[in-house]
Amino acid sequence: MFRKSLALALVASSAVACPAFAAEESKAALRALPVDPSEITPEGKANSAVPAAPAVAPAPAAEITPLPVGSVKVPLPKTGVKTDAPEIADLPKGEDAVRLQIFLDQSNFGPGIIDGKPGRFTVQAVDSWNEVHGHAPGDLGPVMEAARKTVPHPFATAQVPKLATKWVNSGLSHDHAEQAKAKQMSYRSVAEFMSERFHTDVEFLLEINGAKNTWSVKPGEGSLIVPNVKPFVIESITGKRYEADPKMSERHAVVDTKKNQVRIFEGAPPALIVDEEEEGSTKPVLVKAKHEPNTALVASFPITPGKPQFIHLGVWKLNNSVELPVWRFDKSLLETGKRSNDALNIPSGPNSPVGIIWNGLSKPGIGLHGTADPETIGRARSAGCVRLANWDAIRIPTLIRPGATVELR
Repeated sequence: MFRKSLALALVASSAVACPAFAAEESKAALRALPVDPSEITPEGKANSAVPAAPAVAPAPAAEITPLPVGSVKVPLPKTGVKTDAPEIADLPKGEDAVRLQIFLDQSNFGPGIIDGKPGRFTVQAVDSWNEVHGHAPGDLGPVMEAARKTVPHPFATAQVPKLATKWVNSGLSHDHAEQAKAKQMSYRSVAEFMSERFHTDVEFLLEINGAKNTWSVKPGEGSLIVPNVKPFVIESITGKRYEADPKMSERHAVVDTKKNQVRIFEGAPPALIVDEEEEGSTKPVLVKAKHEPNTALVASFPITPGKPQFIHLGVWKLNNSVELPVWRFDKSLLETGKRSNDALNIPSGPNSPVGIIWNGLSKPGIGLHGTADPETIGRARSAGCVRLANWDAIRIPTLIRPGATVELR
């Protein structure tokens, strides 16, 4: 998994292009992604590329201990540094910034990485929350009041679980040919494991823990200060295939490639309301929008869309959701658009370019999926699909199921 603090850069050809699955491979026991969604993993079979693990509950409360308010020094954003945050007065700083991001994250309005540095994704998440509750865009008063009540302790100490040893491989290669030989695409450090577990990045863990503590902690022997958020429990993911659901299959997702955000609704968003034509006028008059609660909006998350030539705008259906996908890496297809016979099957895991879940659309080869690089969401394009942070991507089948409409616009 790429982290800015480690300067681990993937080669340019590793961008996810979501190529189709070769016909000559169609009889394989496991399907490499992306493919016809019905053939990612054979029905009734778990993904054998990842060691079998029983589903587990979220991290026990004993592993996470809330810290007193004011006990963690939160670095303030550096002055003079260019930010992508819209011009909104009084964006919170310090603990309040972390508190706001946690509250939005837990409300299914993803702010991106929880790092105490509100940017455009935090502001977009505030606007989504405000839309649901009938407040004006950019109004921070109501959401901050709710955040302070809901998140009294924004930081906690979290034990590094002993099981982290099964998910960390410091020797994981950056070379695709070597990755194809690995059992799984593991985290490359305990710091990566803990940062993704608590919806942040290694850089923020370094800021609040210090380099010595961050890099020296060992599984089962120590703890780190983390955002006090419900953890992303990688060990609970077993390769499950999600089926249609009477309610969630009727929902509607809008992937906004301009705002870099996916928004999920109970049904298709209503069309613009227009008033009766004014007397003597030949054009309808738009009714001025009122800040009324939009309870149809269920969730929103930041995304990285595919390149314009690959994204395939339009209205599609969600065909499947499968955990722990295998990725088909075909350098020729990525660079020229032509399939070759030299493709590699990259095993599943949190450091896979398609992350820990694939949500395939009825447009072959296109889907919403996780990523190895959560800190690049919204900042670096994939070649063809729609990427989310793994902790957001895993929520997709809790919100929409096969049969739901997905609009790419």
